[in-house]
Amino acid sequence: MKTIFVSAKIKKEPDYEEVKDLVNEKIPERNLSICYSNQFIDIAKKLEGILGKRVVHRSQVLGCSRPKFPKEVEAILIVGQGKFHSVSLAYESKLPTYILEDGSIEKISQKDVEAMEKKEYAMYMKFLKSKKVGILVTNKPGQQRLKSAIDFHRMLKNKKSYLFIANDLNINEFENFQIDCWINTACPRMDLTDGSILNLEILERIQKGNTDLDSCH
Repeated sequence: MKTIFVSAKIKKEPDYEEVKDLVNEKIPERNLSICYSNQFIDIAKKLEGILGKRVVHRSQVLGCSRPKFPKEVEAILIVGQGKFHSVSLAYESKLPTYILEDGSIEKISQKDVEAMEKKEYAMYMKFLKSKKVGILVTNKPGQQRLKSAIDFHRMLKNKKSYLFIANDLNINEFENFQIDCWINTACPRMDLTDGSILNLEILERIQKGNTDLDSCH
């Protein structure tokens, strides 16, 4: 069965002059990266040409993407809705991050970033103590990382690990399985919405410097 992806664009556009004034007032940094979800691509392109800032990078963000920012980027401006992408990008990039939503600009606070970091380390500690690990794999295009999941499964010598493969991963179903800790290899930001999941990339980053995964028990 073929899958057709249809882009949906937001119809309501902001007052660009007001946005320009807001950006100059709220964002002291000069060199910006503009990030956007697909619905806001046209707005992001228009903003790039009118802001009184130097836009050195522009990128679409998805739940399964991790943009890489050039060294000259001093801050990130996200055009979108909600904090899902904003907090995670601030956490990952360590750059000042602002979200433009409904005619206002909000800066992601250090408190939000620290809360996410604490949650990740709490899940890491849970992983260390766990005996049964569930490894989440999706078969969705662009998010499927079966090889990484299998490699990780084989490295866990001192824990029982199980692969869970599905098209849609529903966290409400997790309680049906006697799993101590869930490791996510699908959408890199799924773990940001639920405190019972640790992303494999985050785990590997925390683990960096340890001898091997066998010591994690």
